[in-house]
Amino acid sequence: MSFFLILLLVLAIAFTAKGIIIVQQAEVVIVERLGKYHKTLQAGLNFIVPIIDTPRGVSWKVSHKSVDGSTYYYIKEKSKIDLREAVYDFPRQSVITKDNATISINALLYFQIMDPKSAVYEVQNLPEAIEKLTQTTLRNLVGQLDLDETLVSRDKINVELRSILDEATNKWGVKVNRVELQDIIPPVDIQTSMEKQMKAERDRRAAILEAEGLKRSAILKAEGEKEAAINKAEGLKQAEILRAEGMAQARLVEAEAEKEAIRRITDAFNNQGQPDKYLIAMKYLESLEAMAKGQDNKFVYMPYEATGILSSIDGIKQMLTK
Repeated sequence: MSFFLILLLVLAIAFTAKGIIIVQQAEVVIVERLGKYHKTLQAGLNFIVPIIDTPRGVSWKVSHKSVDGSTYYYIKEKSKIDLREAVYDFPRQSVITKDNATISINALLYFQIMDPKSAVYEVQNLPEAIEKLTQTTLRNLVGQLDLDETLVSRDKINVELRSILDEATNKWGVKVNRVELQDIIPPVDIQTSMEKQMKAERDRRAAILEAEGLKRSAILKAEGEKEAAINKAEGLKQAEILRAEGMAQARLVEAEAEKEAIRRITDAFNNQGQPDKYLIAMKYLESLEAMAKGQDNKFVYMPYEATGILSSIDGIKQMLTK
């Protein structure tokens, strides 16, 4: 009798333990009752009726890296659904562009399960379904672009791909947050052509920059020569102006001095005699002196009119010595 009680106690404990499910934070468990959806267990301590209630198993594609660095995938059955944002690294695939160039692309997909019930009942294997949908959508998008457009439109492809996937996976209870294309690798011959094109483009830009530099240098040199010529002409102009002003000033000073001399001579005559004749005679004598000092002058001719002027010199002398 005691053995039977112990057996019942053990079975009761096992039955009770079978009905206790502890769910971790950010995880849920789908529970079915007699094969039909019953409820979703949230994080914390939960109780179910053993045998009648059973957690629904979910097929999940999982990636794993081996020791040699290669990645392989396998299907894993699990009863808990992770609600955190998940990242899925899609294997590299070949895609044909609009201009029939075959390129290799791999992508990263960030998604999050928003409705666990839909993720379980609306699709058989959620990660694999998302992967296949991403691959086919990516082929369609790249097939509408040329190779050059594909290489420079990575952000555009990411946005369009995320929008299409988010709309398509909405019925699966999944939110696609973002898609990132990691590598876009064209064929080897196209890579070689692109490298040659890039080298030619760099050489062209270098030649343009060199020509622009020579042009700028020539312009600066011409502007410098122009500025120098202007400054030189301005200097000569100022020098001529100053010289002319100096000569005019000298002539004014000389005229003032001559004026003062004439005034003094006139005052010396005291209204006696003829000062104008005196001045004419003095100018005449200065002119004769200048003529006599010439190096090539061998003879000096005395004009007839000079005798009258010279005859008055003695009178002038007598007047000044009074």
